[in-house]
Amino acid sequence: MHEQEIQIQAAPPIGPEQAAEAERILHKYKAGKAALDRRLIDNELWFRMAHWKQYKNRMMEGKPQPSSGWLFNSIASKHADAMDNYPEPNVLPRAADDENTARMLSSILPVVLEQADYEQVYSDSWWRKLKQGTGVKGIFWDPTARGGMGEIAIRSMNLLMLYWEPGIMDIQDSPHFFSLSLEDSDQLAARWPQLRGRTGGTIDAARYIHDDSIDTTDKSVVVDWYYKKPGPGGKELVHYCKFCNGIVLYASENDPRLAEKGFYDHGKYPFVFDVLFQEEDSPAGFGYIDIMKDCQNSIDKMNQAMDENVLLASKQRYVLSDSAGVNEEELADFGRDIIHVTGRLNDDTFHQLQTAGLQSSSITYRNSRVDELKEISGNRDISQGGTSGGVTAASAIAALQEAGSKLSRDMLKSAYRAFAKECYLVIDLMRQFYDEERVFRITGEKGQNVFVPFSGAALRAVPAASVGGVELGSREPVFDITISAAKKSTFSRLTQNETAKECYQLGFFNPANADAALAALEMMDFEGIEKVRQRVRQNGTMARQLQMAQQQLARLTQAAGMVRSAGRQKAAGARTVKAAQSPSPTAAAARAMNTNTRR
Repeated sequence: MHEQEIQIQAAPPIGPEQAAEAERILHKYKAGKAALDRRLIDNELWFRMAHWKQYKNRMMEGKPQPSSGWLFNSIASKHADAMDNYPEPNVLPRAADDENTARMLSSILPVVLEQADYEQVYSDSWWRKLKQGTGVKGIFWDPTARGGMGEIAIRSMNLLMLYWEPGIMDIQDSPHFFSLSLEDSDQLAARWPQLRGRTGGTIDAARYIHDDSIDTTDKSVVVDWYYKKPGPGGKELVHYCKFCNGIVLYASENDPRLAEKGFYDHGKYPFVFDVLFQEEDSPAGFGYIDIMKDCQNSIDKMNQAMDENVLLASKQRYVLSDSAGVNEEELADFGRDIIHVTGRLNDDTFHQLQTAGLQSSSITYRNSRVDELKEISGNRDISQGGTSGGVTAASAIAALQEAGSKLSRDMLKSAYRAFAKECYLVIDLMRQFYDEERVFRITGEKGQNVFVPFSGAALRAVPAASVGGVELGSREPVFDITISAAKKSTFSRLTQNETAKECYQLGFFNPANADAALAALEMMDFEGIEKVRQRVRQNGTMARQLQMAQQQLARLTQAAGMVRSAGRQKAAGARTVKAAQSPSPTAAAARAMNTNTRR
């Protein structure tokens, strides 16, 4: 009995029973997400203009199946807007003691993102956001990167392989979160020997419909299971378990270093959902394909009917009676000059079939549906540089483009909010895992390369001040993150350049006009206005310092002039006294003559 108790106590917290229970919860979550998975698969076909495959209508076989690119063009245009406004973080401190750390993080964060190939992740996530309505990024710690030193890894996640509790709005409220992946069975068995002979597929993972035949018989579904549980002091901990076919490959609760603190110190699932159009009771939203595909479907069906009509109208067809006696093979062969007929032909037994041409009303209706699709997607001609209504001036076209980009700006704001959450997770991972000092190459204020050492010690809690010899605890640095566009659109750059030229022409940067310029800037609002105000204040300060220096120089010059004047007066007086004491040249000559006469 005693030996049994020892074996029970030695059993790991996460074993086959817990993995089986997690798999049961996963199947429950999959059932709740089945409708969303079907919509994601369907939307991918629409994006690839392969939606005719969904109809499977035998009447369509052999007939044209046109797929116009209006829907695709709208999505591609919005993706271009997103890449034109690639985000850049700016870290602000909440305490004066953290100002230097915040300034350093503002320079280091873009380098960390660049090393994680974030621009590609950002692009992939935007494609999925526009197609599926939700872009998901995963922010992980990769302990094998950099030769075992470890580094932050950011990946664009496939929403089809993610599962959460149905009915929640925020994934952080889900008690469990699952991320599935298909991996090669042989490689899995080589990495984890306990999987040998036990690979294969026990969990069906939803897959997209591809043109190529993708064989998954040699693949196994690996489940990354994240779950939350209360920890010491009531703190919520997030734990992580990786299992395949019920076999636990790794579990943070089985790791003595992490059993009491959780897998990530921030206590959150390492995923950020960027939603385009929000749905109630779901962390996932819907995208432009969902609102455009009905209109696109109508356009394609009309295109199909019009294409068929044009083909029929351009082709000669005949109505032929069995009693006409016409050789059908010779009639269908347009290369024959002679067609044999038995008997006599008349209009009752043989005549040409005429197909009515396209009516203008049909073309007008089809064009109106195209305009409707442009309106509901916000992808008007003017947004792509097209002219309408006699507008030809470049500045007017740019102004109309900016006025018509409200939808794009709204999408960018939601993406920036998600980007700020990602940056907070990156900072938390740096705080937890950057034990060794690393060197980052950043760009200095003058454009030169500056190599900055940095470690997680600057982000960790520091002891607070003590009162009467009693420590008041510790304080962890907390930061705020604001987002701006690192890569701006052409119109944004043009507007900012015009604003700078106007400020220069109005004399805002003239040191003598600093006070008036600051008063005007208080009533203005444009991007980068704080830098302009700072420059104007510096110019005003320099002007006052120059004026004070000039006044002081004038006083010194006046004092020096008075000293020189007094010196000249003193020298003149001294010469007068000397002249009075010495005999004049005439008297000396007279005395010399008298002396000669006496001789």
